[in-house]
Amino acid sequence: IGHIRLILEAATHGDVIVVANSDDWLMRKKGYIFMPWDERAELLGAIRGVTAVEPVDDADGTVCEAIRRLKPTYFANGGDRKTDNTPEMDVCKELGVQLLWNVGGGKIQSSSDLVEASGMVSDIQNEFEGVDLTPSQVIVLSSSDVPKKS
Repeated sequence: IGHIRLILEAATHGDVIVVANSDDWLMRKKGYIFMPWDERAELLGAIRGVTAVEPVDDADGTVCEAIRRLKPTYFANGGDRKTDNTPEMDVCKELGVQLLWNVGGGKIQSSSDLVEASGMVSDIQNEFEGVDLTPSQVIVLSSSDVPKKS
């Protein structure tokens, strides 16, 4: 629900482009893929206010590539993101992208915790418990930057 709240609040600033992390990123950070990228993209694209869902080359663990490519007006971060765990800050400063903080409020639910509680995570995957996981971010473009979905 946290990502939904993030997206809905971000939409008050303009059209929302969601940058969804790759399946490779999920394997590196979590050790499993709960839902493949194309299904996550379809789900995210159905949320009110989302203009597009974009892939990202996140081999470096960030969405800096997407920020450079999309050149948004805003880069929205949820309540669990702070200046000390947002590596995209430098590229935003370089490009003049305004950072929005605590968008959608604090962290409500962890998908990793839900998956673990369901028993879907194997003992090997439990090795990733406690790893600092960077969530997907929402990039918000001003209304004039992106055409509305029809």
